[in-house]
Parts: sequence; structure tokens; C-alpha cells
Amino acid sequence: MSDGYGSYETLKLERQGSVGWLINNRPQALNAWNAQLGADLLAALSELAADDTVRAVTITGAGRAFSSGADLKDMSGGELTPDGRPDVYKTLTERYHPIMHAIREMGKPVLASVNGPAVGIGCSLALCCDLIVASESAYFLLAFVNIGLVPDGGSSLFVPTRVGMARASELMMLGERLPAPQALAWGLINRVFPDGDLAAESAALAARLAAGPTSSYAGSKRQLNNWLYTRMPEQLELEAQIQQEMAGSDDFVEGATAFIQKRAPRFSGR
Repeated sequence: MSDGYGSYETLKLERQGSVGWLINNRPQALNAWNAQLGADLLAALSELAADDTVRAVTITGAGRAFSSGADLKDMSGGELTPDGRPDVYKTLTERYHPIMHAIREMGKPVLASVNGPAVGIGCSLALCCDLIVASESAYFLLAFVNIGLVPDGGSSLFVPTRVGMARASELMMLGERLPAPQALAWGLINRVFPDGDLAAESAALAARLAAGPTSSYAGSKRQLNNWLYTRMPEQLELEAQIQQEMAGSDDFVEGATAFIQKRAPRFSGR
């Protein structure tokens, strides 16, 4: 992008006209979130929000994934609780939640262009955006339950407001992939494009938004936030508290171990 922007270790910022492209750039790890990616995302969003020449923002991923979720090797950035468990409460409240607030409070439209798996916190990132488009082969997955955790990053808010309680419960409790075409049919996302067309179609939609009345978009976001997300800070705090409980459970240790060992977990309910 233009001079004056920071350089980032785990993402790229690019400029197409009045559209800022924020590209998660850990393709070797399927754009899994580590501490650096969280810090880079927040800093980049702050820069884009402050730049009046950027009239719309698109978030996507480099390589084969939008984001595969939290990097289990760096889930808490090395922060531990006194009992030696990952301090996920601190991770959520200091690293993830400011990103979600930055997107919802940004006075310009934010488009998620989901080019592959959007899993866990990666799914939360996509669902936090104003509009979501995806490639036909992309999928959405609240994988938390598969390792003994609960949805976080706002998913417990963003999913039911988009698709209702029945489908939210299914996604949260069964932990199954939701293919992009089905996500479209459910109303979770806005549009689906053939894989080879996603980049061009996303660019065209973002350019349309950037050419539009940005003050109107900002006003619409304020209206939607007031009606649907007034209790967002309270819900994010609850997510963090419950997630910390889960991080202290035997089921989480078993789930994470089984994931790393590529085997089925044996949960005990403790």
C-alpha cells in the first residue's frame, strides 16, 4: 500500500483504488492465528480505519485458506494461568476482542472474501464483517467443540443473529463443516462464486462499495449494531470467561492432544 503504512510479519496490505485489502499471510499454517497475527490484524485495521482515502476494506487469506483458526502451538502467546493452563481469557480480551470491535465500529464497509476454510476464530473473523462472499469450495466450521472448547471471537453472537438458534446450536454443538453453498442457503453469508472467480468478483463488489455513499454505510452499521449487537461487549466477556473454564478442563487437554496426534478424542466430560 502507500507509504506510511506499517509493514507486517503475518499479513499483507494492498491497495486497489479506494479499497484496502488485508490479506492473512501465514499460508504455510493455513493462516492460523498466532500472537503476531492478532497484533498485526489489529494494527492494520486501525491504519485502514484512520485513512480517509480508503473507503472500503476487504479481508481474505493467502494460499488455500481464509484462516484455519487458532494456532494450537501458540494459543495463548505463551501466557499461562497460575495452574499452568493457557491464559485464553487474556488472549481473547486483549488480542481478539479489540479486532472484532474495530471491524464493527469501522465507519466503512468491511467485506470478507472467504477463499477456503474459515475455522474457529477464522470463522468468527469472517462473520464479524458486514458482507461475506465465498468460493464454492470454501467452508465454515465452528471447530471449538471438537477440542473441548466453546465458540469465541463473537461467534456465539454472530452466528445466531445470522441464522437463528436451531442452526447456531447445530454448528456449535456438532462441529461439522458447513459448505459455502449451504451457508448461502442458510443466510449465513451473502454470495458464493466459482473458485476461479472469487478474487475478481470480490474486487468488483469492494470497488462498488468504495464508490458508494460511505456515510450511509456507516449509518447502516450503527443501526445494525444498535439493534443486534448492543450487548456485544457483555457477550464477548462471557465467551472469554467460559473459554477459560474450558481451557482448564481435562477434555480440552484430550481434545488438543488428539488433534495434534491426528486421532479421535476420548472425552470424559471433565
